[in-house]
Amino acid sequence: MHLNTLKPAEGSHKVKIRVGRGWGSGVGKNCGKGNKGQKSRGSGKVAIGFEGGQMPLHRRLPKSGFNSWKKRATREIRLSQLDKLSATEMGLQDLKDLGVIGHNVKFVKIIATGAINRAVTLKGIAASAGAKALIEAAGGQVLV
Repeated sequence: MHLNTLKPAEGSHKVKIRVGRGWGSGVGKNCGKGNKGQKSRGSGKVAIGFEGGQMPLHRRLPKSGFNSWKKRATREIRLSQLDKLSATEMGLQDLKDLGVIGHNVKFVKIIATGAINRAVTLKGIAASAGAKALIEAAGGQVLV
């Protein structure tokens, strides 16, 4: 190996194209930018989505953000509300029939707000740790 035989790695050096050096070069006169117009100028950069002052497509279309379907189908029930109900065994359908929650609700969670003074059995209904402790202290149980 000699210094005069060293070569750069394949593809590491690209040949710089000199534009505007006559017709014979293939990039003469307009330097490969076409004819006239904003984008043929030296500082003719345009922002992505810019449509010449017209309202851009991303602003013309209606917004549709994220709305969780689970949030719309979930309700919280307080212990004080549960205490007022007549039933002793309750599931999701029982709460719907009693009118405590709407018919489109799919998830219910009991939260520890208020007090419960009677034994209640909950089937398939989630309860917070505090609510579960208070229900079990009143003689009830939470079956998941």
